[in-house]
Amino acid sequence: MDPAFQDDYRTHRPMVERSIAWLTRGYRRVPHRGIKRDNAWLKLRTTGLILRRMLALGLTTKKGPWALG
Repeated sequence: MDPAFQDDYRTHRPMVERSIAWLTRGYRRVPHRGIKRDNAWLKLRTTGLILRRMLALGLTTKKGPWALG
């Protein structure tokens, strides 16, 4: 394999794996029956994770509209 690809792969894989682990965290199957409910749950779960990550990065409203840092 290309050494540059391997280096890039090793750099980004841990965060990708971590993101998938956060999303599935304890859920190997969706907790609802039906495609509409499953999609709603997935969207709500991912939105919550994104919001939690943004808050950890410094998302705030202290200076008016939402802004980082």
